[in-house]
Amino acid sequence: VQVVESGGGLVKPGGSLRLSCAASGFTFSSYGMSWYRQAPGKEREFVAYINNTGGSTNYADSVKGRFTISRDNAKNTVYLQMNSLKPEDTAVYYCKRFGSVTWGQGTQVTVSS
Repeated sequence: VQVVESGGGLVKPGGSLRLSCAASGFTFSSYGMSWYRQAPGKEREFVAYINNTGGSTNYADSVKGRFTISRDNAKNTVYLQMNSLKPEDTAVYYCKRFGSVTWGQGTQVTVSS
């Protein structure tokens, strides 16, 4: 199992970013995928989940209505569209396959004016 996150950066409050997670080493279309994040000095927390077909999603209350998780099974990639970003969204964002203990290197998202 390997996942590689990308798409992070510095954005102003209210701005948007789209994160990508390229997966390999397993049958991508058979597994749900999740996004997590870890802010400085805090524990890693759940952000969003999508099932293997993309037909079911789940979000943390803190991002509901602002973030959208999606996937492209033909490209073995899961996305996180982040809109209306707030300073408290600043964190390293990670994706993970359901049932796996493998984490990628993460991608840094910084929301600051």
